[in-house]
Amino acid sequence: MTIELGKLAPDFELLASNGEKVKLSDFKGKNVVLYFYPKDMTPGCTTQACDFRDYHSDFSQLDSVIIGVSPDPIEKHEKFRDKYNLPFLLLFDEDHRVSELYEVWKLKKNFGKEYMGIERSTFVIDKEGRIAKEWRKVKVKGHVGEALQYVKENLA
Repeated sequence: MTIELGKLAPDFELLASNGEKVKLSDFKGKNVVLYFYPKDMTPGCTTQACDFRDYHSDFSQLDSVIIGVSPDPIEKHEKFRDKYNLPFLLLFDEDHRVSELYEVWKLKKNFGKEYMGIERSTFVIDKEGRIAKEWRKVKVKGHVGEALQYVKENLA
């Protein structure tokens, strides 16, 4: 399946940081800001999560929910959530099935080593469940504000 703007977002079910299984389709009728990130407690991922936290009420006022996805286990998500007071769900994509579905599981290179991992990406899914906007290879600085602006201008 290929991710395309205007097409229905692939549905999935994953275990969330609240201990419950969550389906994307559970949020139909709300906008969803679905962001994929590499790893809890790392500098870039922490900055991004805290930016989403700081804008959480702004997204909520626009009838939008934020959901983070990474392959980290639930226990690590819970520590990350609690340490930084994250008011949104973090989903456990253990087998990176959902990351592959959204085409964000990529070959990465770091300090001369190659490995598979998540390419930081964000998808805005509208109230009907369609992909409205995508950002790939996200640079953290300013990204959350850009996503909020998109929702305000196009989905409010």
